[in-house]
Amino acid sequence: MEIAKSNPSKVGKIFKPVLLRAIYDGVPEIVEEIIVSYPMARNIKVRDNLFLFQYAIQCRRERVFNLIYQLDGGSLYVAQLDKSGNNGLHLVASLKHEQQIIVRASAPGPILQMQRELQWFKEVENFATPGDKEARNKDGMTPAEVFSETHQNLVKDGERWMKDTATSCTIVAALITTMVFAAAITVPGGNNSYNGHPVLSKQKAFVIFGISDALALFSSITSVLMFLLILTSRYAEEDFLHTLPNRLVIGLITLFVSILSTMVAFGAILYLVFGDNQEWVLIPIIALASIPATLFGALQLPLLVEMIQSTYGRSIFGKQSDRMLG
Repeated sequence: MEIAKSNPSKVGKIFKPVLLRAIYDGVPEIVEEIIVSYPMARNIKVRDNLFLFQYAIQCRRERVFNLIYQLDGGSLYVAQLDKSGNNGLHLVASLKHEQQIIVRASAPGPILQMQRELQWFKEVENFATPGDKEARNKDGMTPAEVFSETHQNLVKDGERWMKDTATSCTIVAALITTMVFAAAITVPGGNNSYNGHPVLSKQKAFVIFGISDALALFSSITSVLMFLLILTSRYAEEDFLHTLPNRLVIGLITLFVSILSTMVAFGAILYLVFGDNQEWVLIPIIALASIPATLFGALQLPLLVEMIQSTYGRSIFGKQSDRMLG
């Protein structure tokens, strides 16, 4: 700091490598302190003729980019052009090899990667003027055209991943629907020959069976419908932001509910038929029935949680501090 004060002309050379490393590693505290001490540091070209916030956009470092909320006139930093005539929207729309590595590390699964890319584009777009949105770089392309061209492979990967997942889950949900429907019309213990009512209808376990079987049927049918909607989607770029994640979240949740309900219904049947009112029989039944539900949760829960947080959770963008940087 003292060296920079005594040599104002060398501020750029002194802080350029520090800013470059801090932005690439996503350490906003260092960038913030430099800007507070030397406001002109905001205009340092840190790499490849890119300004500070442009480089943060290119590296997809949201913690550094969020410092723009603590500055007046954030749109000015998005409008700045690099040597290729790219403004901030062009940079966020472009997806190069090194950026793909960063994106894949921060969001598992092609659909989450594509969703994160769309979230970045929409966020930077909030700071852009109408002129920035329609501006053409030296290749004659608008930001939207750059986005479509550079994200083609990611869209294809996301479509393939979604269809594979939806196909597998549809088969499971359809099998559950078939089983629980068959169980509903062939109730355990049979029916009374006089009035047609189930013989075991007075048993508590039978009530549990009826409720869980109905829940399994309705949830599995809902799951099948959600996955069919995924399979028949148009897979446009915008669909990866909300439409496809919403359908996948609903489909996975209802599939998990159907599996859990099926295990409860099956456990109730075993207790009715073989339990003979012996409560200890419930222990092995519950232990065995929890295995498939636990396995499904362990395999799919991390993805489901990540998707719920990404789709419905708090945005990764926004003002993180009330400290104004100029």
